[in-house]
Amino acid sequence: MIRPQNNRVSDIVDEAARDAAQARAVTDADGSWTYRVLAERSADFAEWLAGQGVSRGDRVVVQLRSRRELVAMFYGCARLGAIFVPLNPAMKEFHLSSVLINAEPVLVIAEGAGVEPLRGLAAVPVHDLAELWPEVIGVARGATAAPAGPEPGDIAVLVYTSGSTSAPKAVICPHAQMTFAARAIDTVLRYRADDVVFCRFPLSWDYGLYKVLLSGLGRSELVLAGEESDLQLLRRMREVGATVVPIVPSLAAMIVTLAQRESAAPPPVRMFTNTGAALPVATISALRQAFPGARVVRQFGQTECKRISIMPPDQDDTRPSSVGLPLPGTEVRILDHDDNPVPSGEVGEIVVVGPHVMPGYWRAPDLSAATFERDEPTGYLRLRTGDYGSLDDEGYLYFEGRRDDMFKRKGIRMSTLEIESAALDIPGVRTAAVLPPDDGRDLTIFVESDLEPHVVLKELARRLEQAKVPAVCRIVAELPLTLHGKHARQALAAMLSGEPR
Repeated sequence: MIRPQNNRVSDIVDEAARDAAQARAVTDADGSWTYRVLAERSADFAEWLAGQGVSRGDRVVVQLRSRRELVAMFYGCARLGAIFVPLNPAMKEFHLSSVLINAEPVLVIAEGAGVEPLRGLAAVPVHDLAELWPEVIGVARGATAAPAGPEPGDIAVLVYTSGSTSAPKAVICPHAQMTFAARAIDTVLRYRADDVVFCRFPLSWDYGLYKVLLSGLGRSELVLAGEESDLQLLRRMREVGATVVPIVPSLAAMIVTLAQRESAAPPPVRMFTNTGAALPVATISALRQAFPGARVVRQFGQTECKRISIMPPDQDDTRPSSVGLPLPGTEVRILDHDDNPVPSGEVGEIVVVGPHVMPGYWRAPDLSAATFERDEPTGYLRLRTGDYGSLDDEGYLYFEGRRDDMFKRKGIRMSTLEIESAALDIPGVRTAAVLPPDDGRDLTIFVESDLEPHVVLKELARRLEQAKVPAVCRIVAELPLTLHGKHARQALAAMLSGEPR
């Protein structure tokens, strides 16, 4: 069993640097660093931050592509005790402005064309990576008085994620919870020193960020491949010798399509790990056929506790409808509306208890109180996930669905409300309603407006990440409402029922 450890995030890279100093730690399109170099660069960045007046508990907002410097910044913030706030490079001004107000950073780091827009939004210094990094490399380590460093309960990261409101909300991720979750996941997945972890996901998403920690625990090499061409994906996987590939359904489908078109030997993948949404059975079968011997591991989780369950890799072909066993050292309960446990096999709300449960949302006390509670029997926090599922007699978890308007598309969690709010920001849009993807129907938005549909979609693309832009826009004279004045989504779905799917 994994027990809570008084660890800091930076301990992981320091332990790896002691044990495997010359092992390759992180690779991007421009080169690689060993664990010794990565640890040194993180210390340089911590020193640079201290020289800028950054101290324990200060927020550092970073909007960069996934690259070696970003990994060093993550560990460097953790070393100093500053709070790392990674933002997706695709995040637009519509959400950036609210994040900056909410996070109140002491400085912001961006690159290239992203620098000037942030300077127009932020009331604090905005540094360009191209100018900043030579200063980091040249910093005189030890010139600044060494700070005390963080305590395990201090916040390491704020992960901004779409919530049930129009503005992004930040999950508070302390050092203790992050290191516990990473070690518990590693207990099941067992990253190895000869593994090459091929990560296509931004480090602003916890799925990508935890690959940094898991690779460090395994002394594995992390390949940051978010900028690789889709068409060159398998070629690049072969070049680096990818053995572990985190996926979401859309990426899995792309890999399968490419593999079916090629006659070359497949990359040496031993394990695919999936999250974001359930993998179709046909996709799992196609992955196994294209990559003989590879395990396809199903996982289930939320940023609020990182991971809820994992199907053990050696059981990847059993219980195909299950999302696995609870994370080691944690507990999953299925409760009814009165907070009572339901019998095995019956559906109820999934409630998670353990040292991996995060303490709440940044500067959102009411939302935190409604989601996180102290579990008196264990002393840990418990998370009311808002997801519904069941446990079988052997403790395997089965996910059934959500109770609110949250959904996932292309592996990204989002809400109808944030898309509707972005639409209402468009001049000429009077009101809007969103239908989440359904069987055979892609993400669709209905608006009351005199604008053309393509104009609405173009304006949404200026305000939202690409995955959150609806595939279809329909202009209506008046949106149907329920008796309670809410959008009648069933009526909207019926309006599409006669259209080709």
